[in-house]
Amino acid sequence: MSLDSCAKKKKMKVVALISGGKDSCYNMMQCVAAGHQIVALANLRPAHTDELDSYMYQTVGHQAIELYAEAMDLPLYRRTIQGSSLDTSRNYSETEGDEVEDLYELLHLVKEKEGVEAVSVGAILSEYQRIRVENVCLRLGLQPLAYLWRQDQESLLSEMISSDLHAILIKVAAFGLDPEKHLGKPLADMEPYLKQLSQMYGVHICGEGGEYETFTLDCPLFQRKIVIDAAETVIHSADAFAPVGYLRFTEMHTESKDKDVVARALPHGSCPCQNAIDKMTEEVEYADQAEDNQQEFTSNCDLSCQRGHGLPPSCSPRSSRGYQWICCINGLQSQEPGIQGQTWAAFTQLQSELDTRCWKMKDIILLHLYVSCMEDFVPLNTVYKKHFGKNPPARVCVQAPLPAGQLLQMDCLLHDWKEPLEEGCFHQREALHVQSLSHWAPANIGPYSQAIRWFERQHMATDRTWTLWPCRI
Repeated sequence: MSLDSCAKKKKMKVVALISGGKDSCYNMMQCVAAGHQIVALANLRPAHTDELDSYMYQTVGHQAIELYAEAMDLPLYRRTIQGSSLDTSRNYSETEGDEVEDLYELLHLVKEKEGVEAVSVGAILSEYQRIRVENVCLRLGLQPLAYLWRQDQESLLSEMISSDLHAILIKVAAFGLDPEKHLGKPLADMEPYLKQLSQMYGVHICGEGGEYETFTLDCPLFQRKIVIDAAETVIHSADAFAPVGYLRFTEMHTESKDKDVVARALPHGSCPCQNAIDKMTEEVEYADQAEDNQQEFTSNCDLSCQRGHGLPPSCSPRSSRGYQWICCINGLQSQEPGIQGQTWAAFTQLQSELDTRCWKMKDIILLHLYVSCMEDFVPLNTVYKKHFGKNPPARVCVQAPLPAGQLLQMDCLLHDWKEPLEEGCFHQREALHVQSLSHWAPANIGPYSQAIRWFERQHMATDRTWTLWPCRI
């Protein structure tokens, strides 16, 4: 079975990052619906203030977070935020004193104490947050689970409300939202008005633009519901058009729920997003069938007929738009036996070809990788991933009949990102390198981007399915 297949089928022990908001809570429900087990909760709290100026964390309502542990009967791990937003670039790098490192320390502790394998993350739209959580998870060997990622916000809000998730608005910061009128209102009551604001002014209906924040008082995962006894309204900014205000909880407690309606784990099919989970399961089952019956899925096409044994690399002419192929990279010159030796040799050959033509490894957009045996895929990847940075090229990987003794072959498509397509006009490379499991993006457990977009062209990776069996070339 492929690594991708295992990642989906394995039921993991999960720590849930919680802010108190609807998103982190609903993503926990998605994790349970997918068969995973929530074993611990984790939260980052501000040091001396209610509202922290953070790019990463919701801190309003932090006074009631302790009640989550009581409501769910789970251990809660908390850490005070000591850092600030230092590295605000698109691609985060480990930075001492950054608030992201507080998350690293918190999850490191939970992993040691609870043996968790995955992290529940309620991210919907923020690339900034997703990239940083994935950075931390990669360093700790944890799988991020972000099932809400990139879902349609209007549909998602309706799903949350219909799933018996009960939340209230605890912060407002947008035109049309008034602290005196809307703070403390149930999310279900606010849904029609939020849709209206979205249509009239482009307000993000799930609050992804910072328009509002919520606190969850009850959901099917809670054994006890949270009750706010007293709260005070704090006006953070008395702007005439879009005043900013939030609730500070001063008294709160939990209450028992009717045992008949308490659900420690959602049954299969009870989650509104179960259709997406079922679809992924069907794809995995089909892939497993293909792996078990490889002959049925194998093409008669033989690469050894198309490419002579030991042919030197070839290079296509450079196109008018700056694209160029370098083909027939192999590791036959390796002095070391086995797939890792040939992989190292192949990359040495590739680097030589790039240097000859004044290319760099970062100029590779798409890489076609052929392997003679899929059992070599994991050791090959350990070498492959050392040659690319944070946003590697898209990759198509297939098993194919290669010439005798040849274990792999690579064909690379390149483009110079800095070349202007029009006078005075430069276009940026955009990489989709989502590593979280979600209902939106294909799972990425390999050192490749799901897609690379350059100008109007998109280059898609297909490792997710094609690494499972030989297929037509």
